[in-house]
Amino acid sequence: MPYWGKILGLVFGFMFLKIPGAILGLLIGHFFDRAYSQDFSQLGGFGRFFTDQNSLKQQAIFFHSLFASLGHLAKADGKVTEHEIQVATALMDEMQLTGEARKEAQQAFREGKSADYPIVDTLKSLYENCHGRRDILQVFLEILIQSAFADGNLTPQEYQVLEKVAKPLGFKRRDLEYLVSMFEAEVRFRHRGEKRQHQHQPYTEQQSVEDAYRILGVSASDDEKTIKRAYRKRMSEHHPDKLVSKGLPQQALDIAKQKTQDIQQAYELIKQKRGF
Repeated sequence: MPYWGKILGLVFGFMFLKIPGAILGLLIGHFFDRAYSQDFSQLGGFGRFFTDQNSLKQQAIFFHSLFASLGHLAKADGKVTEHEIQVATALMDEMQLTGEARKEAQQAFREGKSADYPIVDTLKSLYENCHGRRDILQVFLEILIQSAFADGNLTPQEYQVLEKVAKPLGFKRRDLEYLVSMFEAEVRFRHRGEKRQHQHQPYTEQQSVEDAYRILGVSASDDEKTIKRAYRKRMSEHHPDKLVSKGLPQQALDIAKQKTQDIQQAYELIKQKRGF
């Protein structure tokens, strides 16, 4: 149980109102400590993944915010479908959330579905606890983008929710458009060798190269130096060890690992085509 609230309340209360102030400060400090403890324990189901107190709160907030945002995204068109529940469940499986941690994720998802859920406040808290680290917050947003595309398309309502999520995380509309476009390119590029049903036009080699440039965030007109710099930057943004050291939960790394593979393959294709 935290006790700093009681101590500070006692000290400041005594400074201003002597004994009566100390009693009042102690009482106020007690309620502050209890409220803080309860708020922190609400995230405790995720705590078993973490070994130190410094990372516990930040990473628990990451998970809580993620599944609350998924619930908000699922309710974008007014109704949560069975498929959207399956998407959230699959993500819990992928992140190996079981027991109390899974219950916490499910509760966060249910809370996020509510029309009056304070999603912006939740995301501001995430931003503060991540100290505004853009690479961590970008992975968070990329997980939501991937989930939104789980049924094969992104609806206008889902895009509006993604915009709502992106803003308190420090991403502008053009940033979101860039990430969405990049994800679409990655999906096409990732499955370029597969025979896909319901595809009216074949995925050509030229389209594959164009998507490779999109994945790196460059264009065919850029020179070799620019392309190499973009490649290194993109790899750095999603390097697993770097992300974990900055606070990304180990269980959220699969998205980053997949992206590094896409970036590497896109770069190799561009090198092959351009001969450098």
